[in-house]
Amino acid sequence: MVTSTGKQAENGQAAMHRPAVVTAEAWEAARRELLVKEKVQSRARDALAAERRRMPWMPVYKSYAFEGPNGKVSLLDLFEGRHQLIVYRAFYEPGVYGWPEHACRGCSMVADQVAHVAHLNARDTTLVFASRAPQGHIATLKQRMGWNIPWVTITDGFDFDFGVDEWHGTNVFFRDGDQVFRTYFLNNRGDEQMGGTWNYLDITPLGRQEAWEDSPAGYPQTPTYKWWNWNDSYVAGAEPDLKWVEVSDAGEAAFREQSARGG
Repeated sequence: MVTSTGKQAENGQAAMHRPAVVTAEAWEAARRELLVKEKVQSRARDALAAERRRMPWMPVYKSYAFEGPNGKVSLLDLFEGRHQLIVYRAFYEPGVYGWPEHACRGCSMVADQVAHVAHLNARDTTLVFASRAPQGHIATLKQRMGWNIPWVTITDGFDFDFGVDEWHGTNVFFRDGDQVFRTYFLNNRGDEQMGGTWNYLDITPLGRQEAWEDSPAGYPQTPTYKWWNWNDSYVAGAEPDLKWVEVSDAGEAAFREQSARGG
């Protein structure tokens, strides 16, 4: 049943129609009914990510050059020694609406949503934004908008070669020694939901690297929750904090108990 708000909006538009107002018990029943469908969607999303981890890789033989804060860097340099690289093509350059004070509004919303990159780095993954704006403009923009994302200047045909010359897009790469592979690409509505750590990891070839994931044999995996840390406390190669292990173990046990009861 859908009911009306009972009055016209002040701006003259038709009154908004809203769902039924019900008791707490009826509301909880409706929530549980929807939860069944949401769990199906979650499992489907996990299965899709597992399939993505099995996609074929495309070798990248061409050399690409970018300008970074400290000078010229290659595509290989962008990995910063890690195995996975995510490159988002952000439109900030002459001709973009808002230049030079602002980048594209849509790309700026993506930048506003990006979680602290330390969590990605802890999963052997580097995130980089790339535009055609000079580094001086990029530095000014980042300071003004409060962005700490690594951001380089495209100086060659990288954007044309990887499908992001006329529209935004996210490319994922994997490094095996000095050989780089393109492993995934998304754009359009696929880009608009990016920004969170989990969404980024789910488009990488190694995934979240947690033990529950369906990944090919030999892929790195660690116990769920145990690698999580404060963004200023990650230490490369460090063992999980023992106190956090106790806390997360207790949380998992409580979750399993609740699930067994049908919660």
